[in-house]
Amino acid sequence: MDQAEARPDVVSASRARAYYELTKPGITGYVMLTAGASAFVASRGSLGVGLAIHTVIATGLATAGALSLNQYVERDADAIMHRTRDRPLPTRRLTPMQALGFGITLLMGGLLYTTWVLGSLPALLTAASGLLYHGAYTPLKSRSYVATLVGAVPGALPMLIGWTVVTGVIDTGGLALFAIGYLWQLPHVLGLAWMLREDYARVGFNLIPRGGARSIGIQMVASTLLLIPVSLTPVALGLTGTPYLVGATLLGVGFAASAVSAARELTEERARRVFLTSLLYHPLLLGLMVFDAFRL
Repeated sequence: MDQAEARPDVVSASRARAYYELTKPGITGYVMLTAGASAFVASRGSLGVGLAIHTVIATGLATAGALSLNQYVERDADAIMHRTRDRPLPTRRLTPMQALGFGITLLMGGLLYTTWVLGSLPALLTAASGLLYHGAYTPLKSRSYVATLVGAVPGALPMLIGWTVVTGVIDTGGLALFAIGYLWQLPHVLGLAWMLREDYARVGFNLIPRGGARSIGIQMVASTLLLIPVSLTPVALGLTGTPYLVGATLLGVGFAASAVSAARELTEERARRVFLTSLLYHPLLLGLMVFDAFRL
């Protein structure tokens, strides 16, 4: 072993990096962004700095905990799949008990923080998201494609959590943002599932619907087409104006066009195009919402 590798400071830095990876920081960061953006839209552009900070911290803690626990639960599958075999548990940079303790601490800390600072309804929604993720989505992955439909619920709940932080209620506006988040995820996850179908097959994840490529194509087209009118509900509710109307329509048409292309012939390249388009669509849509909420 190299002497530098044995130094305590190097070991500590390596372990800290492993814990950081355990939280899936890209996903956690995006969930924090969506909750914050939703809260800002709900406030009609008047969200206070303090409340914004509390919202993203609370959401981030709970999300990081749930995702860390996911790596604990799926550690054996992660060790087999090419995409995940370099994660902290398969590489033994952390032990399963370290991951379990870390995940529980973050999740419970996030729930307590949410309850104390943001209120009981956001905390209840946060708890529901964690329960659905681990109690329904994760076990369903190896049994049924329904896992994709169920998993989109906790994925969309941060939009509703951010909304209720400001309003204190689940109303039409919050449900509209939740619906946008839900529909957006379907082509996003389906594109990823097709790209990783061989990896998923190695561990028995059943994320391809019956009918295979044809079924995926139909569902991609259906969800992206439905997303266009649903994405315009903030305009009808007076939350956004003309810039959002124009931008959301153009983004929706572009997203749907990528889905139609994939439905004609679902190659890996076209599935990747849908996936990458989805990665552009939602943050740009949120950006338009925030801009219009601030402008109005």
